[in-house]
Amino acid sequence: MSNVIRKEEAHRLVDQLSADSTWEDLMREIYVREAIEKGLEDVEAGRTDELGEVRRRFGLPE
Repeated sequence: MSNVIRKEEAHRLVDQLSADSTWEDLMREIYVREAIEKGLEDVEAGRTDELGEVRRRFGLPE
């Protein structure tokens, strides 16, 4: 995946917002999309931990 976005993608993101959306709403949508894309890149590159390991690390029940 790439950090470069196409104008069409940006337009589609804006078009999905409601008519009364704020700049904050737009920034949240951009942030969420970026976080998801980075997460998918991590999965593809094998940069993930097993759920059980994460639970042990944070002292959570299995």
